[in-house]
Amino acid sequence: MKDAMEIEGKTIDEAIEKACKAFDVSREKLNIEILSEGSLRFFGLMRGGKALIKASLLSIDIGIDGSLEDKSDVATESHDIGTKNSSKERSEEHAGSAESFALEAKAFVEGLLSHMGLSFPVNVETNGDCTIITIEGDGSGLLIGKGGQTLDAIQYITNKVLNKNGGSRKRVILDTEDYRKKRKKNLISMARKLGEKVKRTGKPVTVNPMNAHNRRIIHITLQDDEDLVTISRGEGAFRKIVILPSKNGKKKS
Repeated sequence: MKDAMEIEGKTIDEAIEKACKAFDVSREKLNIEILSEGSLRFFGLMRGGKALIKASLLSIDIGIDGSLEDKSDVATESHDIGTKNSSKERSEEHAGSAESFALEAKAFVEGLLSHMGLSFPVNVETNGDCTIITIEGDGSGLLIGKGGQTLDAIQYITNKVLNKNGGSRKRVILDTEDYRKKRKKNLISMARKLGEKVKRTGKPVTVNPMNAHNRRIIHITLQDDEDLVTISRGEGAFRKIVILPSKNGKKKS
């Protein structure tokens, strides 16, 4: 069995890909420790640099948070014992895991901001399956960027790094200056106006490309309108929504 190896790459993904080839296993079978995030120049606020990871084969008794656990015992307990005490222990373990993840996410974002030369307070809370991180910006919109691109980029990096071991973990939602709430309100208003336009003219309307989260808001806003149908077209960053009039006032299946 190979010992742990330190591997460099232009990005975290490239370094992990090299690790997979070096150990000749899939990504899910590796324990990855991020030593350096590498280049984050794509949102224009940091200097580039090499990504550095420490990789080793993932033992069967190592959990996604690096703690030791006996998975076979957990499975037996959950299926065979089913007592109130074991349920309570699992609930406490889940709560502890959620809190640990939230603190890990907060620390990562604070470190990321520090590397960017920014010093803003960072608050964190958990809401169901999401960890919500709020950065108290200065009102300049620096962390938001055009159309929320900078904020989305930081959120993407945070989720990517915190889910580096491929386990099932909480999703991180990043917000600043109440941008997400305002953006959702504007998207709902836009969807309704465009929907009325489609019904008035009888012609389809194509919405500018947007991310999956924003597209979902458009879909949900118009899903109960029997006179309209919404579909997504395109790939990746160019995927967009088309709002069409439904035939005979009924939804297509």
